[in-house]
Amino acid sequence: MKVLIVEDDPLHRSFLKDIVISALPECETVIEAEDGLQGEALHREHRPENVVMDLQMHHRNGIEAARTIWQERPQTNILFWSNYSDEAYVRGVGRIVPPGAAYGYVLKSASEERLKVALKGVFIENQCVVDREVHGLQHRGATSGNGLSDSEYEVLMDVALGLTDRAIAKRRNLSPRTVQNRLQQIFDKLDVCGEQRSGSEHAVHFNTRARVGVVALRMKLINHNALELAEAELQRWLKEDQ
Repeated sequence: MKVLIVEDDPLHRSFLKDIVISALPECETVIEAEDGLQGEALHREHRPENVVMDLQMHHRNGIEAARTIWQERPQTNILFWSNYSDEAYVRGVGRIVPPGAAYGYVLKSASEERLKVALKGVFIENQCVVDREVHGLQHRGATSGNGLSDSEYEVLMDVALGLTDRAIAKRRNLSPRTVQNRLQQIFDKLDVCGEQRSGSEHAVHFNTRARVGVVALRMKLINHNALELAEAELQRWLKEDQ
């Protein structure tokens, strides 16, 4: 078994290497990468079956690197190891996982034993292992009326990217009326219109469509990395649409 560790902090890389060797006697080779770009290159060179991936790194973040790796070798098992439980990261991972792929999402605050269990679960048993806190975010939309569905989240990202209703409809294969309905659902769930409904003296200062991006950032539904990933996907769509 080969394991690739992609982590930009040397101390964290050393810690992960020790944990991998301790948890996985089957592991014969541990390969170390300092960022996502190097991780992609080393994955092409050594073709490891398993990857431990940090999310926030210089040059290329973990979601972008994982997407490239899965595009080239969708059978690769990837365990994400991150400081962040933001919904933007959780959604970002969920959007790139190939059907049937084994993956995990473990917070860096988790215990060593929890990390070892996750390594064995993803790399040996080919299971999906997600920390409880992160798992709760993944299912919030299904259990709470305030959670955004996947289709609503796509529209939210398109609005944050500056697309018009007509462009969103074309990109998502929706009618303009459906786009408008989903926008209204987003406004309601994020309470973007609360100031207008409550008669706030500041209501006149806000453009609802622009305001939703600020509210989503504040609620950690979107972040810089999520926008970068969405922008890259948008540029690909624009090229295909020409």
